[in-house]
Amino acid sequence: MANFELTRELIDQLQTLIEQKNEELLTEVLKELHPADIAEIYDELSIDEAKYLYFLLDDDVAADVLIELEEEDRVRFLKALPSEVIARRFIGKMDSDDAADVMSELDEERQKEILSYLDDINTAGDIVDLLTYGDNTAGGLMAKEFIRVKESWSIITCLRSMRRQAEEVDEIYFVYVVDNDGILKGTLSLKKMLLSSTDTLVRDIYNPDVISVGVDIDSEEVANIMDKYDLVVLPVIDGIGRLVGRITIDDVVDVMREEADKDYQMASGITQDVEAGDSIWRLTRARIPWLIIGLVGGLFGSRVIGLFRGNISAFPEVAFFMPMIAAMGGNVGIQSSAIMVQSIANGTLGLESNFRKLTKELSVALLNASALSSLAFLYNFFIGSGYALTFTVASAMFSVVMFASLFGTFLPLLLDRMKIDPAVATGPFITTLNDITGTFVYLTLSAYFFTVFN
Repeated sequence: MANFELTRELIDQLQTLIEQKNEELLTEVLKELHPADIAEIYDELSIDEAKYLYFLLDDDVAADVLIELEEEDRVRFLKALPSEVIARRFIGKMDSDDAADVMSELDEERQKEILSYLDDINTAGDIVDLLTYGDNTAGGLMAKEFIRVKESWSIITCLRSMRRQAEEVDEIYFVYVVDNDGILKGTLSLKKMLLSSTDTLVRDIYNPDVISVGVDIDSEEVANIMDKYDLVVLPVIDGIGRLVGRITIDDVVDVMREEADKDYQMASGITQDVEAGDSIWRLTRARIPWLIIGLVGGLFGSRVIGLFRGNISAFPEVAFFMPMIAAMGGNVGIQSSAIMVQSIANGTLGLESNFRKLTKELSVALLNASALSSLAFLYNFFIGSGYALTFTVASAMFSVVMFASLFGTFLPLLLDRMKIDPAVATGPFITTLNDITGTFVYLTLSAYFFTVFN
């Protein structure tokens, strides 16, 4: 399949064909496109045009396209469709985890109505079960479709059962082994099944070493586990060890992307998960809290400068380096906190490595502070700035870099201990605080050195 590029010409062509109701040509065009490409086209069409296009798709493709849509577009599209169509054309064709994700975006009354139209009571039951789990948990990520066999079965019995179960499963990564109570015992290799005689019992050849997670485990921790152990699928168990679902790598990639987007937005001073297409009010509401913090920080900064206005009036050259000192404090703090946030997010900041990481960060800070303060000292010394300004800038640079490094290192750890997302440490909060502190340290040192050398 060639790489898809959405063009104005393609949209115009589709709109013309829709207007002409040329189903044959539209079907030919859509047949060549991936569901994700069709979803991209949807955003450029009206609701009526999108509905017409969707009803030309094969049921399975239509369900895949619905999953690929942005949440806002998907909700808008579903509102325009009858509940019976949603149930039988979309929800009934999806994997249980995708179906639950779509259903969770609808109100409770609409959910009940759609579920009532599902022909398969087991499918409806699976979706209801999944809707009870939190969005950010393993239970909320998992699908109910998987292959399982009992440890007491023979290979021939397994094969017969697997043929029936495989009809409901798109991708078979593992065959899970359970006991008579449904407790997860391990995995069964397809290769071992093929090489074993038909009367061999599963309990004699299955692998008991299996990594699993509980239904209430946080989705970010699930992503870390799958990344750490290079897993493409992860079984999910309930409180007593019964196998209840599986999480596949595509679901975890979505989690990683969402977490990365959220952390990036928080580091940029955006307090909510927003998209470029969101309303003006939502975008403003997401940005204004940190901007207010920045404003308050600026007001405090002005008060700090006001405390030293006499010194600045007497020695105006002090003001020349204030922006540099403040900027270096903010930059160093963001660098240090970013490293710590990354370590916390990846789960690599274990108890044994805490001291080593902190020591390493402080060593880096010491080297950076020494190098930067030395450069500042040499610059002012050779341009003839005078001893007072030279020592002020160099000393302030060293102090500010060290303080910003310490603050950027310890604040994420403190926030993590308080169960607050440490990504907030890399946003305007740490920049503003370092600006204020850096300005205060610089002006305090200037008052001291200009008194000493004058």
